[in-house]
Amino acid sequence: MSTGPIAQLTSLAQGYGGRRIIEDLDLSVEAGVTGLLGPNGAGKTTLFRTLATIAPPWSGQLELFGEPISNERQARRARRRIGYLPQDFGYYPAFSITDFVRYCAWLREVPSKKADSMAAEALAAVGLADRAENRMKSLSGGMLRRAGIAAAIVGSPDLLLLDEPTVGLDPAQRLDFRELIRSLARSGTAVVLSTHLVEDVGAACDTVLVLNDGQLRHSSTPQQLAELATPMAPGDNPLERGYMTVLGGQKPDEGDAA
Repeated sequence: MSTGPIAQLTSLAQGYGGRRIIEDLDLSVEAGVTGLLGPNGAGKTTLFRTLATIAPPWSGQLELFGEPISNERQARRARRRIGYLPQDFGYYPAFSITDFVRYCAWLREVPSKKADSMAAEALAAVGLADRAENRMKSLSGGMLRRAGIAAAIVGSPDLLLLDEPTVGLDPAQRLDFRELIRSLARSGTAVVLSTHLVEDVGAACDTVLVLNDGQLRHSSTPQQLAELATPMAPGDNPLERGYMTVLGGQKPDEGDAA
């Protein structure tokens, strides 16, 4: 493992379909749990696809685990250490949940002799051990999301990218999810969590990043973001108001309290 940043982007430009989404972005991902906030269209999914090595940068540099990623051989080596849950993920409907998680382990080149036990551990971690043989096509939205989380964490990746992982989870399942990612971080996994649920960031993240219009607008702890809140900013708690303050480009007046 590298002793520096887990992932680092330098002067990144990125987009798709000829449309530029991210421009001149510098970003470092350290150990622990990082929350990524931003409105729809801010570039969060584009950023995740870049970090997951799915979309090569248009320009700029991507480094993962201390190594530059400039060709497919380097990207493939890095993918063995990355778990990625997209907002919408594909699966074979006739697969059992175990089949699906094992298949994702195979894609990450988890050794076959360890795949069964690691798939079972991942399913237990998301509360699906008793549903392991259920078909993917039979799952509710929340169970499908938990299966996706299991597929992302199987094999103990060093970098875990989770795009809206708690969509469809009930309150108790969201609490379990928070504890899961905290435990993964304690074991050495760097977790990056993209969400619209500000309370999940406040409860589980060490660092919060605010992305808007393809630019990094803010980086701090959740507490420091909450302290930026202006009195008139919308929101139901200090962290939401701090987030809305950053998005609105407002600067807190001297002496304002969150």
